[in-house]
Amino acid sequence: MKISYLADVPELAGQLIPGLLDHWRSVAPEDTAEARAQRFRAHMNRKVLPIAWLAHEAGQAMGTASLRASDLPGREQLSPWLGGVYVAPPFRGRGIASALCRTVEARAAALGHGRLYLFTLDQQALYQHLGWRPLERAAWRGRSADVMSKALVPTRAPQE
Repeated sequence: MKISYLADVPELAGQLIPGLLDHWRSVAPEDTAEARAQRFRAHMNRKVLPIAWLAHEAGQAMGTASLRASDLPGREQLSPWLGGVYVAPPFRGRGIASALCRTVEARAAALGHGRLYLFTLDQQALYQHLGWRPLERAAWRGRSADVMSKALVPTRAPQE
């Protein structure tokens, strides 16, 4: 498995759209394939937020995750955010989500950030296993969510 910037493998992003729509249908029934494609296009960056990555192997997209300035309405004072973590069902249980999260965390640190945030409806255990800590309760689209944070050691890696 390889993790690449979405900007380097944009042709693979469309493979994830049907699964993303299905996964979030109960929360975002108005979402469309074109809206998802547009969000992917907005994340095709390497140096400025939003930035997305794709996990892939042999031309098959397996999952994605993003680094965003903001991800939860009403919490704009918190920044940046790990968001959009998704692994297609056939590839779950292989550590792909964890690898994507670590990639986003490393890039946030390289950009000089000392803390990263996320919100989750139901993956608290995964994130706690990765070193994230609960920060506060919140609501997203009428659902109960947990805002979590993780301290980072800013590295200010050389610009790519």
